[in-house]
Amino acid sequence: MRSMGSMHRSAHRTRRPLLLLLLGDALVVLLTSLAGFAQHGELMTAGVGRVAATAVPFAVAWFLTAPWLGCFDLDRMPRLSYLWRVPAAAVLAAPLGAVLRGLWLEAPVLPIFAVVMAAVLGAGMLVWRVLAARLLRLSIPAAG
Repeated sequence: MRSMGSMHRSAHRTRRPLLLLLLGDALVVLLTSLAGFAQHGELMTAGVGRVAATAVPFAVAWFLTAPWLGCFDLDRMPRLSYLWRVPAAAVLAAPLGAVLRGLWLEAPVLPIFAVVMAAVLGAGMLVWRVLAARLLRLSIPAAG
């Protein structure tokens, strides 16, 4: 039987990497939203409210869908086979995020917006998660 001290240390070691993933994921969603405004030449004119109206719904969608695909499973993270889960979660999160954004803004949902967000969010999350694996000293083995 493990002592309370070792259980506490084990939980603490798990919490830190999970917190890093959560914060990094939120940052990727924010940067993705800001990149969209920049792409449309609206970065300097978009207020915090407009950015939040995009970032918050997509963050909610990501944090609702990503756990279902195991994107926060630290035991799977070092494996190459884990990586497909990240863009797959983005593909599921993007339509939900677009619908939530549409409800927030009381505006129609544009399917092309969901498709673009799926691609950009998926790519951004994938890059971040590979970097996070390195930061957490987890190695993602080369294919082969």
